[in-house]
Amino acid sequence: MVSIFEKSNPRSIIGLLNVYSLLALAGIVGPIVLGVADLAAGLSEPGYNPIRDSISSLALTPMGWLQTIGFLVIGLLVEVFAAGLLFSIRGGRVFKFGIAILVWFGFELLLVGAFRTDLVGTPRTIEGTIHGAAATTVFWLFPIACLLIASSLRSSTYWKDLFVYTIVTSVLASVFMLVRLWLPVELSWFGLYERILVYNVVIWLEVMAIRLLRLSIRRGHI
Repeated sequence: MVSIFEKSNPRSIIGLLNVYSLLALAGIVGPIVLGVADLAAGLSEPGYNPIRDSISSLALTPMGWLQTIGFLVIGLLVEVFAAGLLFSIRGGRVFKFGIAILVWFGFELLLVGAFRTDLVGTPRTIEGTIHGAAATTVFWLFPIACLLIASSLRSSTYWKDLFVYTIVTSVLASVFMLVRLWLPVELSWFGLYERILVYNVVIWLEVMAIRLLRLSIRRGHI
């Protein structure tokens, strides 16, 4: 099966950018917005400790709206970026299922942003329960999506060098989640561990998106 990307020369929309470039930019911008929101919200709260405190707890601070926006933006843009991968990589049913899971992953990120977590030590609320379930789903969907998408990277001329990296990312995400099940929220370095888990995800998104951007610009000049 040949991807739409390989069968056509996309027309430029803005300068060197074509439709595939814009889909790639969605994957690049989303993680950056989340990172900036996390940093800005954390710095604005004097008592917040990124090593100790969870990312989600930032939503409970006065500047928590920044964190909410960060999750909503990355959730939406991941879904857009998933379309770029679908059109740009040759793949069969397994690959398409992986893309579908990546879209589901993006939707769960929207839920993480839309519903705030509960403060540690307080009674569980419906909003907090939805947030917790969505966050857990996000971290389990990601390694599955990577594993299924990787099956088509290996056979692609343009993407095969990212096959091993994608598999390693999937394995790391799975291991991090398994260990996380045993970590108490009160752990003094829970925030750091959670950020390692999150940035394993966003770095993969950035790497894939940058590759798509480079290929789209090159393809537009063939």
